[in-house]
Amino acid sequence: MAASTSDIRNGLCIKYNHDIFKVIEFLHVKPGKGPAFVRTKLKSVTTGKVIDNTFSSGHKLEEVRVETHKFQYLYNEGETYHFMNQEDYSQIELQKATLDSPSLMKEGEIVTILINSEDSMPLSVDMPASVVLEVTATEPGVKGNTATNATKPATVETGATVNVPLFINEGDKIKIETTKGTYKERVKE
Repeated sequence: MAASTSDIRNGLCIKYNHDIFKVIEFLHVKPGKGPAFVRTKLKSVTTGKVIDNTFSSGHKLEEVRVETHKFQYLYNEGETYHFMNQEDYSQIELQKATLDSPSLMKEGEIVTILINSEDSMPLSVDMPASVVLEVTATEPGVKGNTATNATKPATVETGATVNVPLFINEGDKIKIETTKGTYKERVKE
């Protein structure tokens, strides 16, 4: 399916350089002189590698038709992650390289999986914008240290390490932005 640079949006899947890429960031640039262009960050759905690419304005792109389905993350065995379709309970396996932020995914998490309409191959996994995870290990906060931007590393229940403010303690639940892997706020129960 043909698309042009005006169709570029986050999550768009395109065929490019004999591979399928998902747009993860883009910026339309109109310089004072010269033609407009679109600066993009593309993530290969096969290798997980991210590349920077600039398309001249109006460039024709080959869009990959995708369907989205809700899947529940079940468990992983090494680099292989197992998911179950929420509609028909069929299971699929994906390699860790194709996942955006596997370290923030806990068992039972509901994710959106993009599936290529042509060959039913899973292309990528979209996490919710944020996830709530419990802090399992961190240094105790220092009393009297009120530095506004001071942070410390904390390990969450999935094993990921996130920088958190000093007042966060073990057992706290925190909201994490999945795109950047950054602390957002403490969640009160």
